[in-house]
Amino acid sequence: MKKIGILHGKEVSFPEAFVARINAKNVKNIHAEPVLVDELMQGNPTPYAVMIDRISQDVPFYRAYLKNAALNGTAVLNNPFWWSADEKFFNNCLSTKIGVPVPKTVLLPSKEMPPDTSGQSFRNLKYPLDWERMIEYLGGFPLFMKPHAGGGWKNVYKIHNFDEFFNAYNETNTLVMLLQEAIEFDAYFRCYCLGGKFVRIMDYEPRNPHHLRYVADHKVSAELRQQMHNLVLRINHYLGYDFNTVEFAIRDGIPYAIDFCNPAPDADVNSVGEENFEWVVENAANMAIERAQAHKDGGNNLTWGQYVQDSIAGRMSSESVQESAKKVSNPRGSKK
Repeated sequence: MKKIGILHGKEVSFPEAFVARINAKNVKNIHAEPVLVDELMQGNPTPYAVMIDRISQDVPFYRAYLKNAALNGTAVLNNPFWWSADEKFFNNCLSTKIGVPVPKTVLLPSKEMPPDTSGQSFRNLKYPLDWERMIEYLGGFPLFMKPHAGGGWKNVYKIHNFDEFFNAYNETNTLVMLLQEAIEFDAYFRCYCLGGKFVRIMDYEPRNPHHLRYVADHKVSAELRQQMHNLVLRINHYLGYDFNTVEFAIRDGIPYAIDFCNPAPDADVNSVGEENFEWVVENAANMAIERAQAHKDGGNNLTWGQYVQDSIAGRMSSESVQESAKKVSNPRGSKK
């Protein structure tokens, strides 16, 4: 019997529906259930062939548990090693190398020194930084400031002048922040990507109240939707995420990837709506079943992205980008 587990916290609708959907399919030798974490002894395996991780970003104990599970052969979705290493500034930097349009972005050191550091800890950092030069590079105000890691619209500021910039920066304490060009968009989309092949492009309006953000209908061409579809696959192939969302802001016909480090994206029926919820439950269930059927006991069953694979082979180059583009030229997943 291959067991599929889902590790989650407060959320209810998606985990319950995910487990029920897999079990309702009655696939031979496949069973799904909520993960039960018992005493964790080093090097011991878990009983799960596949685990969907929806909570370890908030619970470090679970992240360590999942790494041990992966070491013993569990296919953890998403890869806990890459998720631990990834952050938004690197994602933007990678995008500049793989042909994905992104807003101009700079990284800011934390306003306050981290615990157990002093001025000597920053002896290699230029002081003072040239704020005017950074603002000029970004194209001037308005700008967005947001944490370089994390999500959920926490500690996000839209700033219109230097006074607002310094007031916001002074509130960020030890957070490392991104300062980013504001894309004044004509349309906005949020896109699920599951298993590196299933894509759902959802019309989205981030300026609406949370419960109305998916109530949108943007009039864009089929060609633009196909371009977003291909960019979603390219991003997730390079990052190696099994379960992720990508957000695009459309300006002058160009889809700018705004946020694409969402390895535990919102999948609650009350926010994404019935139709999107049904899509993610069905495709997440199919993805997990496929991974369980392909699972090799004791093997390395994780997904490793194209960036890591190219780094091992010593070939992060335009050639690898072209190869990635070919892989997504004829996508197998659903576009909407």
